[in-house]
Amino acid sequence: MKKLAITIGVLIVVVIVLLVIGVSKLGPIIKTAVNTYGPRITKTDVIVGDVGISIFSGEAKLKNFSLGNPNGFKSPYAVRVGTIYVDVDEGSLIGDTIIIDKIEVFSPEIIYEKSLKTDNFQAILKNLQSTANAEETSQKQTGQDSPGKKVIIRDFLIKDGNISLATTVLKAQNISAKIPDIHLKDLGKEAGGTSPAGVFEKVLAAVRKVVVSPEVSNALKESLKDLGADGKKQLEAAGEDAQKQLGTDLDALKDQTKGLFGN
Repeated sequence: MKKLAITIGVLIVVVIVLLVIGVSKLGPIIKTAVNTYGPRITKTDVIVGDVGISIFSGEAKLKNFSLGNPNGFKSPYAVRVGTIYVDVDEGSLIGDTIIIDKIEVFSPEIIYEKSLKTDNFQAILKNLQSTANAEETSQKQTGQDSPGKKVIIRDFLIKDGNISLATTVLKAQNISAKIPDIHLKDLGKEAGGTSPAGVFEKVLAAVRKVVVSPEVSNALKESLKDLGADGKKQLEAAGEDAQKQLGTDLDALKDQTKGLFGN
């Protein structure tokens, strides 16, 4: 009986060690996936600084995440986040569809930049759609049932986000506002799993929908009103054309009010 107890104890230790090793490998896997596959699907810089894994909960913590802008845009990034929590169903990693129970994005910094008839979020979405179409075409040409790993995200939360308007008119001023929280559920579930490009496209489309909402554009308008004396002097010094351009940038966010400082 004593030998049996010892044997069972050893087996438990071995199982725990294997689980710890398996979970610990998730960090490098996630970091490599983000930094390698991210730029391929967005055609922009995508960087995550570090990935920490909780051995007991299996949760990943992505630190210093940044989504860059496509060519032609001058702002340093589209989205930057200090911390993202990801809870992955580890058992799904060996299957064709990876199930992510929860992703929580806290306090993202978002920059909206207008360029000609498009904006940075539209441009990234166009890149994502191009990637998704290319994957679908490749799947048809090769006759594969699946182009690769698919993803289902059960719960996706973006909380306490802040948006800034990229403008060359007010170099020393920040036109910014809070955005409403974004809560998405069962991304990719209906199709039995979606490509990473397809899931990212849905998330980014939801973000842009909030960014161009009247609620956010009105909040940016209020931020513009509250620039103070220095900001208003700087705006006046920039000239009438620059003021019109700034008004155009705000109009791109579905702002229906008239006049830069009017109601």
